[in-house]
Amino acid sequence: MPTAQTPGLIVRSQSGFFSVQTAGGLVTCHLRGRLKQGKHVGDIAAVGDRVQVTCQPDGTGSIETIEARRSALVRLDPRPQGVYQQVILANPDQAVFVFACANPTPRLRMLDRFLVIAEKQGLPAIIIANKIDLLGREQAEALFDFYPPIGYPVLYTCARTGQGVEELRERLTGKVSALAGPSGVGKSSLLNAVQPGLGLAVREISEAFHKGRHTTTVRELFPLEDGGYVADTPGMRSLALWDTEPEELDGYFPELAPLVAQCQFNDCHHKNEPGCAVRAAVDAGRVHPQRYDSYLRLRAGEE
Repeated sequence: MPTAQTPGLIVRSQSGFFSVQTAGGLVTCHLRGRLKQGKHVGDIAAVGDRVQVTCQPDGTGSIETIEARRSALVRLDPRPQGVYQQVILANPDQAVFVFACANPTPRLRMLDRFLVIAEKQGLPAIIIANKIDLLGREQAEALFDFYPPIGYPVLYTCARTGQGVEELRERLTGKVSALAGPSGVGKSSLLNAVQPGLGLAVREISEAFHKGRHTTTVRELFPLEDGGYVADTPGMRSLALWDTEPEELDGYFPELAPLVAQCQFNDCHHKNEPGCAVRAAVDAGRVHPQRYDSYLRLRAGEE
């Protein structure tokens, strides 16, 4: 008689073992051998994957099938035999990018690079402007206010005062969120304000990730009390744009993409060419000069 299969969600991955959250609890699983057969161009299973498992009496289990991914945060790894897709997180609903208003000064070119990655991988993005108490709302908005008009909501938060914490909690509830941001922006404190102990747990896994980059890598989804999961994605910082051709980059800037067809030349670089609709929009104030500068620098391969 066939063994009954149980649906579950992979919430942790380490050294070839997967922790799967099922209705009956966590089950430590390995991949069925037949899933490994044949040539694979990417990770067979990853944190965030929906799976079917068979459970053993000792509490372990086997992953029998993996549902098709509806989205994935992927790092492309060039190998001698071809490009391999490393799945940082399967099936995320959104990307949440945390930057500080001050201390450290926000690196908006890094933010723009993250946004390009989210656009390329089809992920809605939310920007968190943290430590607003160090600058004040007016000055903080002066730094980030050109993002909402192009489709990126900005939440202004402060873990110390609780400002914006409830709105952030609402944004995270019921969703699988990929978090990323530079060090020192107060992400741990902010997550602790959202849910006690959450920031500490996320930080421990982040540190394990960096310690284990050349040995064992730990990835984990952290459950939210009101539903949903968050995953720290330190791998976002090392996601390169090498697999993005310079001429396609303008398609990942929402304010530039509609203008490209209006340029006089099909191969317009949007720099000094005559009849460039992008340059005209920058000159007319319809495209923020800082975003335009980010575009040019990213196209030139600068960090």
